Amino acid sequence: MADKSEMQVKALKNGTVIDHIPSDKLFKVVSILKLDKIDSEVTIGNNLTSRLMGRKGIIKIADRYFEEDEINRIALIAPKAKINTIRDYEVVEKKIIELPEEISGLVRCVNPKCITNNEPMEPCYRVVGRSPLTLKCCYCEHTMSQEEIKLL
Repeated sequence: MADKSEMQVKALKNGTVIDHIPSDKLFKVVSILKLDKIDSEVTIGNNLTSRLMGRKGIIKIADRYFEEDEINRIALIAPKAKINTIRDYEVVEKKIIELPEEISGLVRCVNPKCITNNEPMEPCYRVVGRSPLTLKCCYCEHTMSQEEIKLL
């Protein structure tokens, strides 16, 4: 465990820490979680030193825990990030973010002719590649890369 005197961001009593976010994806994660609109204390660190990544981003949110669909949104942007649940200054759960095999209702199909763009129905995708991230529409079978993803 790291020496507490070397911690770059103060400890959190209760809430969630999203760690190991690629620095270039940090503010996209902030945006998709709408952290600028919440009343809880939010600490954002960017370009922090990381043994594994070189540089990383981290977000600490006081008194806030995430639902599965929110975690899946994070996974679309930062698929190797980690979520730590904190209670009374202790990590009670560590979870590496992983996309499920299929995601629904989170991404808009980039194919303008797809039925999901023309009828009131929920988009659905199969994850066909994880590194790099590639999604395939369940309806029109159009594939898209992480750069093409447009979140709903």
